[in-house]
Amino acid sequence: MSKKNQAKRIHWQSITVKWTVLSSAVIFILFTALSLIIYYTSSNLLVREERENFSEIMTQIQERLEMSDRELTISNSIRLLKNTVSGNKPGSYPQVPLEANAIRLDSFISELSQKDLTVKLYNTKEEMIFETRGITLPFTGKDNVKISVQSFDGYAGFVQVLPVYSDTEDELVGYVQGFYELTSYYDIRRDLFRLLLVFEIIGLVVSLLLGFLLSTYFTKPMKKIVKTLDSVKGDPLTNERVTTLKGEDEFSDLAESFNDMLDKMQLFVEQQKEFVEDVSHELRTPVAVIEGHLNLLNRWGKDDPEVLEESLQASLQEISRMKKLVQEMLDLSRAEQVEFQHRNESCNAKEVLNQNVNNFRMLHPEFYFILDDDLPDTLRVKMYRNHFEQVLIILMDNAVKYSRDRKEVSISASHVLNRLDIIIQDFGEGISEENQKKIFNRFYRVDKARARNTGGNGLGLSIAQQLVESYNGRISVKSVEGQGSSFRVVLPTVADVSKDEHLL
Repeated sequence: MSKKNQAKRIHWQSITVKWTVLSSAVIFILFTALSLIIYYTSSNLLVREERENFSEIMTQIQERLEMSDRELTISNSIRLLKNTVSGNKPGSYPQVPLEANAIRLDSFISELSQKDLTVKLYNTKEEMIFETRGITLPFTGKDNVKISVQSFDGYAGFVQVLPVYSDTEDELVGYVQGFYELTSYYDIRRDLFRLLLVFEIIGLVVSLLLGFLLSTYFTKPMKKIVKTLDSVKGDPLTNERVTTLKGEDEFSDLAESFNDMLDKMQLFVEQQKEFVEDVSHELRTPVAVIEGHLNLLNRWGKDDPEVLEESLQASLQEISRMKKLVQEMLDLSRAEQVEFQHRNESCNAKEVLNQNVNNFRMLHPEFYFILDDDLPDTLRVKMYRNHFEQVLIILMDNAVKYSRDRKEVSISASHVLNRLDIIIQDFGEGISEENQKKIFNRFYRVDKARARNTGGNGLGLSIAQQLVESYNGRISVKSVEGQGSSFRVVLPTVADVSKDEHLL
């Protein structure tokens, strides 16, 4: 598949298109359902009104004709239909003004004169004696009392046949047949259908436009994320991020999480790159030393016992340094992964602190370790025990290594506002203000010659800083040259579990 066809396929399968089609389909279906409901409701309402109107007219005609005391004829039928007051006996006339009679007569006659209404009168022999319109309308039978819909002479409408009984004799005097064309109704229904169809088309266009606008609005953050991903794919170390989204909805949370993920990923890539560069740089010297001694032995040194012994000792010493360096680099790498492995770990602060101070007292009996702490026995620090011990060992080991005549190390610990505050102070050579800004950098050594003699690689403080900051803590240093250094570590603590259980 060509890139052009693939891009076209992807375009038609995009969320914007799918969202537009889906939302438009939903809106279109709802609008169609509403239109159908309006159409059928209006149609039924019109039919019901026409039926009621037709039934009322037929009832009025039947009531007027029932005042006849003999069989219906054209003369008495017309006279009875002109009678304006239902219930008057033949020959009697209401005592009302002429103007009122005219109004009532005109009103009823106007109803009989509707263009859609046809009325035919029949005598008892089913012979037509009167009709209002001359259309082909055969007598439909005596039993067609209920209103029904039939077609005559190309016209469809309501049909009803009502028998006429005399009020005085209670005898059948004739029949009245009515036919009400539904042409107007069908015209109105057709116009309504066309109108709804036009609205349906307009609704479809509006729903497509609305669906497109909504899909564009809601997929805009996703497009920004895709664009940022393409940039990261081209350059993993790019600083491009998803722009801040307005509002505090799920998309803004997604963008924030996505940016955090990119920051961590970039940090890991940079750390890996820095790790490789640092290792290659630091291993270059011991490898070169070992290579030089081996070349010396290969040429002529192996025949000289003194040269052989010296080369072997130097090579073993460099190999030991390489092993220690690799181990420290592994420790540093693990420290960078704390967030994923031990982020919820904790340990007893007082127990670990006392244990490590006692260990150093045993290892360095010539030193005087002063421990001053007011920590409760149940205080727990939010840090994995091995990592907490590692930080203490690094700082206390540096205090021992860089001490001079005064063999004394002071350790103080306090608990303030859910924070564990530890200060480790030595009285050694101290660190210059310039070097204080660099001592936490990898492989940085204040005095490289002295560091090699003491076996340091410049990674201890970097490991300590990485571990402390991984647990949301901080580490700092204050030092005066010739007087000593003071390292301060601040770590978060957890609640006193035993006290909480006691309160429960």
